[in-house]
Amino acid sequence: MDKHPLIDGHNDLALQLRILHNNRLSRIDLHSLSKLATDINRLQAGGVGAQMFAVYVLCQAQDKDAVRLTLEQVDVIRRMCSKYPELELATSVQELRDSAMRKKIACLISIEGGHSIDSSIPTLRMFYQLGVRSMALTHTCNTPWAESSSILYKEYQRENNSLTDFGEAVVEEMNRLGMIIDLSHSSWATASTVLQLSKAPVIFSHSSAHAVCNHSRNVPDQLLRDLKNNNGLIMVNLHSGFVACSSQANVANVADHFDHIRTVAGAGSIGIGGDFEGALNFPLGLEDVSSYPNLIQELLLRNWTEDELSGVLRLNFLRVFEAVEKVRDQLRERLPSELEIHVAEVRHSCRLNLNALISPKRLPDCGASMSQQLR
Repeated sequence: MDKHPLIDGHNDLALQLRILHNNRLSRIDLHSLSKLATDINRLQAGGVGAQMFAVYVLCQAQDKDAVRLTLEQVDVIRRMCSKYPELELATSVQELRDSAMRKKIACLISIEGGHSIDSSIPTLRMFYQLGVRSMALTHTCNTPWAESSSILYKEYQRENNSLTDFGEAVVEEMNRLGMIIDLSHSSWATASTVLQLSKAPVIFSHSSAHAVCNHSRNVPDQLLRDLKNNNGLIMVNLHSGFVACSSQANVANVADHFDHIRTVAGAGSIGIGGDFEGALNFPLGLEDVSSYPNLIQELLLRNWTEDELSGVLRLNFLRVFEAVEKVRDQLRERLPSELEIHVAEVRHSCRLNLNALISPKRLPDCGASMSQQLR
């Protein structure tokens, strides 16, 4: 791991900073956080060279203040990664390589859930300008344009339309921008459609193999084969519930997912997306971010080669990100999308329909129905 420091695909430290400290970095020392599984000292001990920090806001914020909350979480990650000399923000493959040369931990920013853009492609573009380089199309809630793997929320359910025309436009714009499409949390139907549509490789940033643990958050073999054809990446989630379908698990349970995915999609399709700080139970021997070497040791005992493991740790992700950037460069002449979602597809009364306004002073009543606003 000294030669190939880990690029981990998913960590919810920013969420815990919000919950425990209201994002007040001045009141804590990120070198040592006793209540959490992630801090700078343990990232270094675990051989982590780059961490994709998730920007997550609750699904209850959809159609409300999700954009504001997302901006605040982007802000706390940017402040965190500029405050501490061991960390630095990275927004490109070259910057990831530069960080490794400087022995720094690179910070990548990923939005976890398409509800954060409020069905607005310009908002997506502005997040890219702020350094966001990946977005999961959904979290545990459907958006007006993509379908979640979860049935926790009943909003925006559709029949046989897992990715709408607007959702396809989001995928195409992410390709144009050079933003990595993340299919963790998406329904299998949405994931299948995106894998056929995207010009660039995609990732599952923190998912495991459904054939080993039949949880809806995990990826079935057919999608793993499609992912291989897409040249994409599944970054194995370490949460016990996703690797053992139980609250108790061990390192061997996690390694079983690696073995299965290698058989179905090849070692070049695999990375690691720990999901620390976003879940409660982790396997014995993988309790925090310092414990990644235990997993690598288990895979070595299972006859994984050093070349395969260098890919799992780092090189597979760099290959995917580099391909995403190459597609971006190929689409350089394409104009930014100006598509707007149809007002009928977004069911909340505080979304201002500018085309329906007779006067600039006529503002919607947030308690009024959409039909009342359009009168």
